[in-house]
Formats: sequence, C-alpha cells, structure tokens
Amino acid sequence: MPATNNPAAKTERLMNLVMTLLYTRRPLSRARIREIVEQYRLAPSDDAFERMFERDKDELRELGIPLVTEEISAGWEDEPGYRIHHRDYALPQIHFDSDELAVLGLAARTWSHATLAGPAGTALRKLRTFGVEADDEAFAFIEARLGTSEPAFGPLLEALLALRPVRFPYARPGEEGSTREVRPWGLTSQSGHWYLTGLDTGRGEPRVFRLSRITGKVTTSGKAGSYAVPADHDPVAMIRRRRSGRELDLARLRLRPGSGNALRARGIAGEDADVLELPFHDIRDLAQELASYGASVVVEEPAALREAVIAVLAASAAAHQGAPA
Repeated sequence: MPATNNPAAKTERLMNLVMTLLYTRRPLSRARIREIVEQYRLAPSDDAFERMFERDKDELRELGIPLVTEEISAGWEDEPGYRIHHRDYALPQIHFDSDELAVLGLAARTWSHATLAGPAGTALRKLRTFGVEADDEAFAFIEARLGTSEPAFGPLLEALLALRPVRFPYARPGEEGSTREVRPWGLTSQSGHWYLTGLDTGRGEPRVFRLSRITGKVTTSGKAGSYAVPADHDPVAMIRRRRSGRELDLARLRLRPGSGNALRARGIAGEDADVLELPFHDIRDLAQELASYGASVVVEEPAALREAVIAVLAASAAAHQGAPA
C-alpha cells in the first residue's frame, strides 16, 4: 500500500520520525529509519523515500526541532546518522520573577488583537501547563498597542525565523515599484510603522523597507537557513541611520493629560507638560499616527500637518458612513 501525503498522514509521519529519533540511543542510518517508520517503509520506491525524508528533515528544522547528523560508527564512515538529542528538545524547568510574569501578561494583551494573537495565547497556555501564571493585572493601567495590519507581516516573520530569503514588490511614494529580493535580518516597529531590515541582494547592500509600501504578495525565494544575520545587526540603529540624512520638520502638539505616552517619549516638552514639540520626516506618516489618537491630540502647527490629520479623520468617517453598529 503506497504512502499517502495528505495533512493527517504527513503529521503522523513527522510525529513518528520525531519519536524515533528522540528516543534512539545512537544515530540511525537512513535505511534503519526507513525500516522503523511505517510511512517510509510503504514508500513505492527508493527515490520516493529519499524525497519524502529530505522534505521532512527540512520541515522539522524549520519548526525548530534540533535534528542533527552524527557519525554512526567507524564502519559507517560514508553515511551519516540522524538523531534528536533529548537535552536540546526538552523544555527546561522555567522560573520567572514577579516582574517578568507581569511583562508576560502585558505582552499577551499587546498582541491580543494583532497578527500574533494566536501564538501569544498558545505560549501562555503552554506556560500554565508548567505551573507558570502570568500576572495580567500588574500593568492593567498600561494600554500597549502594536498594529500589524500589513499583510506582509506574517510571511516576513516566518521567513525571518526560518532565515529564508524573500521576494516582494515594493514602491516608495512617487516612484515606480520594483521587485526586491531580500535576506531578512530584522522586523521592528518605529513611529507607528513596521519596518523590515535586511540585505537587498539585487542591490548588494543592506536596506530598510516599510511594510506598508510592500504592494503585493511576499514569497520565499530560497531554502531555510541559507544565510545568517550579522551578529552586530541592530535594526533600530539601522532605521535611525537611514533617517539621519533627511531634513526634519517640527510639529507642535497639545495632548490630553495622561495620553500620548508614545509621542511624549519622542518629543520635547516645554513649561506646559502637555504641549509637545515633535520632530518628523514624513507629514503623511505622522498624520496617520496622530489621527489614531482621536481627540486626545490636537495639532497646533504646522497648518499643513493639521489639515493632513483632518483629512485622515474625514476619510475614516466617510468610510464608516452607513456601516452597521
């Protein structure tokens, strides 16, 4: 009976492979693995088994399972053995201080309405099975916000974690778009926007890409683990260096007391703690960010920024005209 490759059969095959390699006392050859794992034994040919096994090895490594190759013995010099070390696979005993538990609770709330809501919830449930309870109340007065509405965020995060090159269409305002091939190095949020840092292989140099300017689908263009992120890479510093050569404008904002903490951290307060001077590069970017604060922020100057914020709010109101409550 030939081996099937539907999702259920594939999951069962991967589980059988993990259990086989996890509990063996010595590295196993391909031939021995084929004998033990039933789905491999049912493969219609040697070539079919080889293709299936190679795909499964790559998938396990992408999932973070530490599959390693080792020498079997002196008599098997030409063939590697495969094994998963229990010490690398098992979750160690976990201990958190009270402040660390509080941060875990805040992190879960931060992602509760974003792309990583599912993984954040899963992580907390796994911790609870080990007797770890995150403190959800310690930072109840903090409202953290991380928006990841850009469709490119999920695929880029997966590619970054797998160290897999990507390809995507990209266009700056006023410029004709082009396809970029990039080795992702980092994903970070700055001034209300998400940015990808990495090596633009087509241009042969490190570049910064704003996710909202990715105009189409992100696809992978290479194998997982095919490159390494530079050890000294700092995505925040890379973004700031890119901005340092651009001319800054200055906005004067009036904030509702107790609001706009992210703006206050970047701005300069005067005698009135609720009046803020905020340097900025792109008037449209800042207008979108300020509009998200609603009535909590008023733009006093420049007039062009105030009009841009009003335009964003008006467009939002128009888009919701007639929408169900």
